[in-house]
Amino acid sequence: MKQGKYKIVRFFFRGASKVVQTGLTRAQALEHCNNPETSSKTCTTKPGTTRTKNRGPWFDGFTEY
Repeated sequence: MKQGKYKIVRFFFRGASKVVQTGLTRAQALEHCNNPETSSKTCTTKPGTTRTKNRGPWFDGFTEY
């Protein structure tokens, strides 16, 4: 069975979503999205909190392509 490739998509409450990473396995995509820094609700890093301040609520999800 051929394994699919996955991409990480950053979804914003306001505005368009954006692809932030491609070419991942499902396991890699799950690992990324399970990181608390991939959601405005739980992130604590400067880039994440700045993104929230500028763009409002957001989260990273994944999809197969």
